[in-house]
Amino acid sequence: MSLLAPTLQAFFTERMITQKNASPRTLVAYRNTFRLLLGFAQQQTGKQPCELDFADLDAPLISAFLDHLEQERGNTPRTRNARLAAIHSLFRYAALIHPEHSASIARVIDIPAKRCEHATVSYLAGGEIQALVAAPDRTTWLGRRDHALILLAIQTGLRVSELVALCCKDISTSDGAHVRVRTGKGRKRRCTPLSEETRAVLRTWLAERQGAPEDPLFPSRRGGSLGPDAVAWLLAKHARAAAQGCPSLGRMKVTPHVLRHTSAMMLRAVGVDLSVIALWLGHESIESTQIYLHADLALKEKALALTAPVGTPPGRYRPPDTLLAFLDAL
Repeated sequence: MSLLAPTLQAFFTERMITQKNASPRTLVAYRNTFRLLLGFAQQQTGKQPCELDFADLDAPLISAFLDHLEQERGNTPRTRNARLAAIHSLFRYAALIHPEHSASIARVIDIPAKRCEHATVSYLAGGEIQALVAAPDRTTWLGRRDHALILLAIQTGLRVSELVALCCKDISTSDGAHVRVRTGKGRKRRCTPLSEETRAVLRTWLAERQGAPEDPLFPSRRGGSLGPDAVAWLLAKHARAAAQGCPSLGRMKVTPHVLRHTSAMMLRAVGVDLSVIALWLGHESIESTQIYLHADLALKEKALALTAPVGTPPGRYRPPDTLLAFLDAL
């Protein structure tokens, strides 16, 4: 009999921490997955988690656990797939240590991820960008902070976790102005250039901020770092204010990721190649950037013009002038 407990402990201490040097976020996500799985297995088998054997976690139990996540916990297919990825990682590690369980382990590894719908990319158009950037009250300290934060987020497309982790030393406003991301997803570092407008705003903000190099670039009222929830809240607040002059903002949910999508679509609109956009956003693979190709309506308009039937003028259908239509109907 091969108990699960020592293998699971070795999976975290040896594989995840020592060998793979996994990020704290990954460790927390995997930990939460196995806490849920062990609790479910305890209910199904009547055994304490420390008494569970690998034979107890067979493919039927894992499949039932995945159904439990969706049906009883209300998780989305994406969350289900993320939990399954953690389980697959453990079982691939266990296959090397417990060959006696290779058959049951292989059946668990063969459980496929569930197909799920891809959400439509939501981003801001030109007038919406201007309204949101102008929304903060720049006569106040908080308004000037929020203005600089929103402008930087839209121009660079930083993730909210990258945005709140920025320190004063990460911004260079000299020649070749740029922002340096030190804590990107997957520990990838990158450097993103700044536009002249963003450079000027950040230079003014840094002079007012007067922070030490290690101090947060966008501090809270008390001087600490803003959290992702705080950034989401202030964006929603300014979007509501901007909606008074730009009603379309009132019909959409403006989140930090919407600003990231906006940055990508701005690059796409001026013909920047997807591979460059992937580098700009810090994507691991260009496949992650394909969503902006699908969202590019102008590109689809060009394709539509090329596929017009023979004998018809190119472009989309436009209704006749109303006055001429009236005369034709006489």
